[in-house]
Amino acid sequence: MSKIHKALSEGFDQIIRDPVWSDIAFDEALFSLGRHPAFGLLDGVRQLGPVALVYPGATHSRRAHSLGVYHIARRFVLALAERGRLDFASFEGVRAFLVAALCHDLGHFPYAHSLKDLPLASHEAIAGELLLEGSLRRAIEDCGADPEQVAAIIDWDRRGSEDGETLLYRRILSGVLDPDKIDYLTRDAYFCGVPYGIQDADFILRRIDISNGKLSIDSGGAMSVEAILFSKYQMYRAVYWHPSVRCATAMVKKSIFGALNGNILQPEQLYGLDDAAFRRLLEAGPRELFRPALEALEGRLYRLVADIPFDPTSGLHADLNDLEKRLDAEATLAMAADLGESEVLIDIPEPIGFETDLEVETGGDLLPFSRGSALFGEESAARLVASLRRIRIFVHPRAKGDALAGLAAELLT
Repeated sequence: MSKIHKALSEGFDQIIRDPVWSDIAFDEALFSLGRHPAFGLLDGVRQLGPVALVYPGATHSRRAHSLGVYHIARRFVLALAERGRLDFASFEGVRAFLVAALCHDLGHFPYAHSLKDLPLASHEAIAGELLLEGSLRRAIEDCGADPEQVAAIIDWDRRGSEDGETLLYRRILSGVLDPDKIDYLTRDAYFCGVPYGIQDADFILRRIDISNGKLSIDSGGAMSVEAILFSKYQMYRAVYWHPSVRCATAMVKKSIFGALNGNILQPEQLYGLDDAAFRRLLEAGPRELFRPALEALEGRLYRLVADIPFDPTSGLHADLNDLEKRLDAEATLAMAADLGESEVLIDIPEPIGFETDLEVETGGDLLPFSRGSALFGEESAARLVASLRRIRIFVHPRAKGDALAGLAAELLT
């Protein structure tokens, strides 16, 4: 047995049953790592946070997702090794990749992505720091991996192990065909009860390759890339950016941003929390400041009164990407409508993309995926993004929506 097959196959007789991928296999060291108390915290973090307000089945956890990412990551490197494409790899590097896949979300914030774009450390950076400490570091070393390399694979901003093998594992773990995306699209669709996100993982694994130190795919597999990107579009449209989900996200974000701005909360207080601890933190704080967030957690959402396409060429719209300027605009609307500042929300989803630098092997040549895709060329991808990003204004239910909708139209157009 080669060192790579040994790293991926020897002693993998510990099985966890998963509703999405069936059997997930571990060796004893990886199985023990997955039972570390840090993963217990992820049991208390819902993968999709407020999505359960719209799709009640969406109560699956970050831990379940982490197990799925590990499973797909292991199958990725097994498929490459079986075709002789990982002959350059080291035992320690492969083990570091498996550990990184399993641990990539250990620093994730509670309530899904509601705290994204706030002045906080990235969850990848938080995970990278956690992996280098105490019992978690020792558990990683027991897996035959270097904690520093694991942290470098997860956190792209971390300086250190940046050899070619580490860079490849970074690209595999975070790219258009990454195990993270294959699991979350499939898992989220499964638990939401929608057909949009299901991915043909077996087909993808038969088609992947490595070219010029990066993941590539043969021409027959290009349609699987289109399937992932179109699934991503559908899931954002129907699930992740559903208006009610965006409302709950904006309510939480407004409260936390205000608390950070006013030094009522320090960033470190938001690290290492599960959903229940996050709620307790809010309940212990100033009631009026945290009222929007607490109402969101209770499912008492504001009303949608305006829905306007985001125009990237508009200076006003671009300014609203700045959370400080967004607060000023909310205050202007609230004053004009005789409402409290916490009773008006402007929501703009973060920028997303459907572009990829993945290369497709065609007739012995490597061509950019976008050049051969009718669905996801540069122009068509830009149109999809434009169709998804919308400025939405939500108000407290006591407000008169028609009057505020008119004011919003004047402000934003």
